[in-house]
Amino acid sequence: MKPKLVGINHVALEVGDLDEALGFYGRIFELELRGRSGRMAFVDIGDQFVALAEGRRQGADDQRHFGLVVDDKEAALAAARDAGAELHGNRFTDPWGNNVEVVGYEDVQFTKTPAILASMGLDLGKTEQARAEITQKLGPDAAS
Repeated sequence: MKPKLVGINHVALEVGDLDEALGFYGRIFELELRGRSGRMAFVDIGDQFVALAEGRRQGADDQRHFGLVVDDKEAALAAARDAGAELHGNRFTDPWGNNVEVVGYEDVQFTKTPAILASMGLDLGKTEQARAEITQKLGPDAAS
């Protein structure tokens, strides 16, 4: 039997300068710094995290991206624009060429436990479509 994928522990983004990256992303999102080690900074996202790694070694990406789930997609995109990011629909490009897709929590088919949401100070719901996708995939108890 093959092991099952359970989730993503973290994503590492290469940036030019850690302090500049923390400042840039801090203008867009509320950041909680988990810690720093050498040329890396770790930013909490509830029960997950993003690692920022100083030392970009490749050019800007065109299609490669990752998605961040937020409580307010429109506010996040407006903050990204105000921070000087280049917007492309619901994606923005950071100063180092990383593409970030912004997705509203209400629209995704994964859930955070009530305890994790509470620890983040959030009380979020799901759209009917997201609840239907969760129910179809995991059963009726998973969508609540």
